[in-house]
Order: sequence, then structure tokens, then C-alpha cells
Amino acid sequence: MTDARPFVREATMLNALTRFSNGVSWCASQLASVAAAVLTLSMVYEVFARYVFDAPTVWAFDIAYMANGAVFLLGVAYVLREDAHIRIDVLRNRLPARFNGAVQGVAYLLILAPFFGMLSWIAMSHTWRAWVRHEVETVSPWAPLMWPFYLLIAIGLVALTLQLAAEGLRAFCRQGPDAKKEH
Repeated sequence: MTDARPFVREATMLNALTRFSNGVSWCASQLASVAAAVLTLSMVYEVFARYVFDAPTVWAFDIAYMANGAVFLLGVAYVLREDAHIRIDVLRNRLPARFNGAVQGVAYLLILAPFFGMLSWIAMSHTWRAWVRHEVETVSPWAPLMWPFYLLIAIGLVALTLQLAAEGLRAFCRQGPDAKKEH
């Protein structure tokens, strides 16, 4: 008779990683919600200022591209967590579930997570460099500091990397996307 304790320990570790990555993804999605509100309010103000007072702002374009980029990158991990991304299911639906799980596990854990981990590292180093050098946007008349924008990019990429690792491990352990997810 085999001892089941190693499998229980592995399942507990997987559950802990999944809960942690789900929490990070949720926090990143809340930051994305704030960025979306900032984007919306700034664009409404810009339109009002431009067409009612004939006084456009110098910061509207910068806020728009920074907030839009932040919304996308901060929200992508949560979309992966909720399995709400667009996928072509024509071939996937015809293949066995175990094979799909193995392909998903390899893609997420062995290909995408390391790639986005490297991008996370690059984004964090850019953030640090921008903080130390007081980097500003050089093509903008407003010249905002860049490190807050870089920081949001880094947070989104780290959240995506963690979520990819958790989803890849879940696929290998055959918990699948229909397994109960902590919210």
C-alpha cells in the first residue's frame, strides 16, 4: 500500500499557489478598474474642456495611453484566472481532455510563464531605472514621470506570470479550468 501523504502535500501546495496567484490577479484587476475610471474621467474632462471652454489639456494623451495600457496589462491575469479569454475551440473540442490538459500545461508552465517572467523582470528593471533617474516622457509637453506607468506594467506582468504558472500546474494535475477557484 502506498503512502498518499506526498500527494496531499502537493495538492496543498498547488492550492496555496492557486489562492496566492488568484489573489494577486484580483488585486491587479482592481488596479485595472481604477485605471479605467481614470481613463474615462480624464477623457470626459478633456472633451468638455476642449469643446466647451476651447482649452484642451496637455496631459490628456499621456493619461489615455498610460491608463489604457495599464487596464489591459493589469486585467489580463484576471481574465486568464476566470478562463474568459478568447480561444479557438474547433480542434480543442475534438481532442481528449487529458491531451488538452497536457498541451495547456506545457504551453502555460513551460513556454508562456518563463517568457512573461522574463518580461516581468525587464519591466521591473525599467521601473527601477525610471525611479532612480527620474525619467520623464520626452515627447510629451506635459513630461510626466514614467515610473508609475512602468510599475503598473510590471505588476500586470508579474500577476500574469503567477497566474500562468498556477493554471499550468492545475492543467498538469488535471484540476482543469472547471475546478473551484477562490475569489
